[in-house]
Amino acid sequence: MTQFRFTPLAQSLPATVPFVGPETQERQRGAPFEARLGANENVFGPSPRAIEAMQNVAGDIWMYGDPENHDLRQALAAHHGIAPENIVVGEGIDGLLGYLVRLFIGSGDAVVTSDGAYPTFNYHVAGFGGTLHKVPYSGDYEDPTTLFAKAAEVGAKLVYLANPDNPMGTWHKGTDIVAAMEALPQGCLLVLDEAYVECAPEGTEAPVDIDDPRLIRMRTFSKAYGMAGARVGYALGTPSLISAFNKVRNHFGMNRAAQAGALAALHDGDWLERVQSEISAARDRIDVIARENGLNVIPSATNFVAIDCGQDGVFAKSVLDALIAKGLFVRMPFAAPQNRCIRISCGRRQDLDAFAAALPGALQVARAQANRQA
Repeated sequence: MTQFRFTPLAQSLPATVPFVGPETQERQRGAPFEARLGANENVFGPSPRAIEAMQNVAGDIWMYGDPENHDLRQALAAHHGIAPENIVVGEGIDGLLGYLVRLFIGSGDAVVTSDGAYPTFNYHVAGFGGTLHKVPYSGDYEDPTTLFAKAAEVGAKLVYLANPDNPMGTWHKGTDIVAAMEALPQGCLLVLDEAYVECAPEGTEAPVDIDDPRLIRMRTFSKAYGMAGARVGYALGTPSLISAFNKVRNHFGMNRAAQAGALAALHDGDWLERVQSEISAARDRIDVIARENGLNVIPSATNFVAIDCGQDGVFAKSVLDALIAKGLFVRMPFAAPQNRCIRISCGRRQDLDAFAAALPGALQVARAQANRQA
């Protein structure tokens, strides 16, 4: 029998993925979900211009995408008022995080994040042998001060912070993050994940010089632009850092249709404003549904809302399981005490109608289970 000669690191890792997809769950339950409210996808969809652009290049899909992402980088540079040399495009933020960790992290290198924050980043750190150090949330907020203090304590090469946050939807003013960066230790790079910044109030974006060597900022077309399936992300940073991605990235990782769609989406500001309005209205509706059931929401600057189920993680998991049994795909935070919540993506009217109809029964099931265990 062939014995595969995996590296010791690969042999030590579990064969897992950070998230179990809704398609996997549908196969397991033998039925599709009535409402897909768990993956923070933008159900309002991409710009019609983006759809048209992708359709127009379908006949050219026999060609590789431009390995330099030239047109998209030029457009992004104009959009942000920076140089193309400040931008690298990749296969979503997930792909770019993988490249970034590969650039910086080897066996035993220290990395800092919040306990319960975005698990895909942790997945990449483990995959390259890094040592992950976690700090707790402060309330339901990631705490830059505590993160940066831990980075100094352990000599971290990278520290991860999402603003707005996933999974809680909370946010900091960009100026507060910049002020906190004064405590960022020398030689430590801040990975600032701004995936949801287009959904957030004005002032959330960190007002930093694009050539500030202390941080790299991650952006995506998956959320407000509604193109999660296209896998288009980009990072903003100083040119010497951005150019280093060319040492490790998959130069043909971007497909031609995704490049065309993202370029068209970027130029359709009217559609983005429409989606932002839809997201705001959906957040308000989720708040109403929660209050009608005696629950509270965590104020959100994202395209999802965390609902506090009022007890512990066991109770919230019972609510989640009951919702899934009723045909609604939802998720919840992983770590205590944030796992007292379930997380509901902003949906269409029919999606949230289904959630409103299912939540009372799900709470009843969870309370009955809690009473039996008491």
